[in-house]
Amino acid sequence: MTATSSSGRQLTDAKIALLGIGKIARDQHMPAISGSTAFDLAATVSRSGGVDDVENHSDIADLIDARPDIDIYSLTMPAMPRFDIAVKSLMAGKHTMLEKPPGATVTEVQKLEKLARAKGVTLYASWHLRHAPGVAAARAWLRDRTVKGMRINWREDVHNWHPGQDWIWEPGGQGVFDTGINALSLMTEILPNPVHLRESVLKYPGNRDMPIAADLTFVGAGGMQVQAQFDWRHEDPPTWDIEVDTTEGTLKLLDAATTMLVNGQPHDVAEHGEYEGVYHRFAELIETGQSDVDVEPLQHVADAMMLARREIVADFHQKD
Repeated sequence: MTATSSSGRQLTDAKIALLGIGKIARDQHMPAISGSTAFDLAATVSRSGGVDDVENHSDIADLIDARPDIDIYSLTMPAMPRFDIAVKSLMAGKHTMLEKPPGATVTEVQKLEKLARAKGVTLYASWHLRHAPGVAAARAWLRDRTVKGMRINWREDVHNWHPGQDWIWEPGGQGVFDTGINALSLMTEILPNPVHLRESVLKYPGNRDMPIAADLTFVGAGGMQVQAQFDWRHEDPPTWDIEVDTTEGTLKLLDAATTMLVNGQPHDVAEHGEYEGVYHRFAELIETGQSDVDVEPLQHVADAMMLARREIVADFHQKD
């Protein structure tokens, strides 16, 4: 967390603009904003059309000119075009939230963090899965225990979860890491001690620039290892599970951290949703004049690309 200037105010129905009106914005961001007492959706930016009963602008420059009264922006477009838009947002003095991943590269995010600090505004690199119901409980349970190992099993059918999204296969789109990075955000949030990547095997379709599957090995203190497997060739239902072995038994986070088991027994978890937690955190940061810019999950993806042993697998084609 990086401190910026203190705002000293309690947010209530603060005007916020949502930039990038795609599936994630409609399914997650808009309901979370609607349910928040801190924010009021005052405008959108979308070239493909906005949402009912909310004014829409064609680009960020038009928004800045037309609505100087809106000083909070949430950016939900893919990472590749987001950097230039984030620069314009911060230069205009807007508190800015970034969907995950916060950038196409680590350096981009670091530059944005420095710019936010210079402008005295909040920058929030959000990792939505860190606000899943079981995460805080898992982190608390592991805090005073010795972790012996972790297994991450993250598999889904890309046809069902990313239909027609060709950008994920282009440079910067991250391929299977577009969802695998969610697991890495959980790993870095709940482990009491840091790990670093030791081995990476990435499987690339012969006709694509980004991987469709990944096998990763991380190591930590005392020889502890994390084995992570990401695969987009898995048929539904998806598997989004993490198991952690400790000296006092096994903790499991199942179904994208919505369920937690300790030694096979259910454990109490939070009741709030992921994006509800994201916007609560964004409001808290603005109120206290701080920024939260964690690049560790993105750094692990960069390391995986650098250390990768590359394997070519069958070509990938979108379903009709």
